[in-house]
Amino acid sequence: MPSSLPAIRSDDESGLALWHESLHHAQHYAAAARAPSTRRAYAADWKAFQVWCSERDINALPADPRHVALFLSDEAVRGLAPASIGRRLASIGLAHRQAGFLSPQQSEHGGILLEVLAGIRRSWRKLPSRKVAADADILRDLLRATPGNDLKAIRDRAILGFGMAGAFRRSELASLRMEDITRDPRGVRVRFSMSKTDQEGSGTVIAIPEGQRIRPIALLDAWLRASDIQEGFIFRGVVSNKATVMRISDRGIARVVQRAAKAAGYDPARFGGHSLRAGFVTAAARAGASIFRMKDVSRHKSTDVLATYIREEQIFHHHAGDGFL
Repeated sequence: MPSSLPAIRSDDESGLALWHESLHHAQHYAAAARAPSTRRAYAADWKAFQVWCSERDINALPADPRHVALFLSDEAVRGLAPASIGRRLASIGLAHRQAGFLSPQQSEHGGILLEVLAGIRRSWRKLPSRKVAADADILRDLLRATPGNDLKAIRDRAILGFGMAGAFRRSELASLRMEDITRDPRGVRVRFSMSKTDQEGSGTVIAIPEGQRIRPIALLDAWLRASDIQEGFIFRGVVSNKATVMRISDRGIARVVQRAAKAAGYDPARFGGHSLRAGFVTAAARAGASIFRMKDVSRHKSTDVLATYIREEQIFHHHAGDGFL
């Protein structure tokens, strides 16, 4: 995407150098306002719109709001979710502002975009495809289905057990480093310097106990001993039964879960990286943990999502019809 900061003009060479240095720093901070994953998504959205415009021989910048409305409509027809379409529109608006133009939403005929987007949202009928929660029972099945003493099996068991115990997002688990964990007689403390709900990087610490059934710390230690990892990324790729320098990818985490699910006899398509996080919350709700204690580990910004898990898990508990049905 084009820069959002103005071009610098000066007849004084020393002054021009100072301006360029300031511009460099300002561009750095402007880029840091959004997470890298968000910037990549915005860039992909803008590229998709550019390609769409190129195929129709129309201008992408500045764009006619009516053309943008047609683009959003086409994206809806091909099955893109309303949330992704809304992000497409935000990305197009950002590209315009960075280039010094009014966003299509703010320009003449911009109102049609809000109407089209509202219509797309109202027309959307697809049910959310929530992944199966790998609760304590399912997780034990996945662990049993990942036997062996080869390095990849040891790593996969650590990812499954430790990932569920910390209610990790797959991106958090993939980027976890040795410097992020601190030993404690009762388990480990994990520090998150930045996460989805902590974009400012103020930091959050969670505790993961030794455990008596899944024993996540024992699974983690088995991997660290076998891989001889002492610093840097904890969960890494495995090639020729040796740990690589590079960390495992977000998708790699999901593949570990799906591979174990398939081996355990489950439908792997219904599992993913989020299954570990959802599994912790589901198991905690079943065990009667309070929503606030659950939030201490899961780090959900809102209690609404956690309340949904609790309601679903306890939907038959103290049912209103127990006394007469």
